[in-house]
Amino acid sequence: MKMMLTGLMLTLLLLFGPPEAGSSDLGNGKSPPNAGSGTLQKMIVKSGSATMDIDLNRLNGINSTTEKVETLRFAVAANSFFPILIFNNALRGPALGSMGLVPQNSVALPAALIASLNQLVIEKIDWSGDFDIVVRDGKSGFVFFNIEGNLYGYDAGAQLLSIRAGRLLISKEFANALGRPSDTALVVGKISVAAAMQPIEIDQVLNGEPQSVVMPAVGTQPGPDVIVGDLSGLAQFDNAVGTQVGLAVQTVSCNHGQVDLDWFKLPDNDHPVIPQNLYRMSGGTDNTERFEQIGQSSVKHARRLANTAKRSHRPCAHRRLASTSCRDQ
Repeated sequence: MKMMLTGLMLTLLLLFGPPEAGSSDLGNGKSPPNAGSGTLQKMIVKSGSATMDIDLNRLNGINSTTEKVETLRFAVAANSFFPILIFNNALRGPALGSMGLVPQNSVALPAALIASLNQLVIEKIDWSGDFDIVVRDGKSGFVFFNIEGNLYGYDAGAQLLSIRAGRLLISKEFANALGRPSDTALVVGKISVAAAMQPIEIDQVLNGEPQSVVMPAVGTQPGPDVIVGDLSGLAQFDNAVGTQVGLAVQTVSCNHGQVDLDWFKLPDNDHPVIPQNLYRMSGGTDNTERFEQIGQSSVKHARRLANTAKRSHRPCAHRRLASTSCRDQ
């Protein structure tokens, strides 16, 4: 099986004309694609909290005219990769990513949900489906709740993201697991999130074109320390040929260090290269007897975002400096 790597440049299509500073509500996060000039920031979660107000009667299939609402409280895992784009201090929308949830209390929930309580995530999914974000098991991928009606807000002064008014709908998977398939899309509560954000990439943009890039240093390791911090968007673009299939995945390169590093495109070799192998566990009743390689990628050369090829030592004008959680192309 062959596997190739692909990167994704910072989403400039979400830029548009003079935005409103301060806070903004964008509903489902979509924005007009008009190009603009100004400062574009990509931000991820620094810390935060989330609450789910759940009607246990509806969740447990109890017919009752009265609600039995309990509140589940969570801390949001620090440095969660749930990226948002901020242009001239106004929210332009979220990008694909997720934030981990750390439970702070417990209530009487169905067994399947209890079993996954310590590994739940809120995940931003693509626009091909009916929903914007979901609550799923971060390890198995099992979706418990689809979320609809959620509104995004951003306070530029406090660098605070809010997600409010989201309705929790039982997913088809969860309804089947509960033995109540007819309860698919049943509203059982609401969800809200408040998260302090931190910039991981700051671009100066002129007429939709990036002019310079700064990666704020927020790492913890001495010196530069490049890692692949996230993999997302796994896709198969063609049919299998014999026993082989081609896959592609988006990579996010991060500098987990405290020192910025040069990031130049080819033919300069001052940039990371990213290979990847694909493995699986197999054998035995629990698939843990063998660890075998089943795929290998070509090497991807990470390249900078700015569209000039000249190498320069002027800060950020013609080079890319990478720090924690920054994304390569």
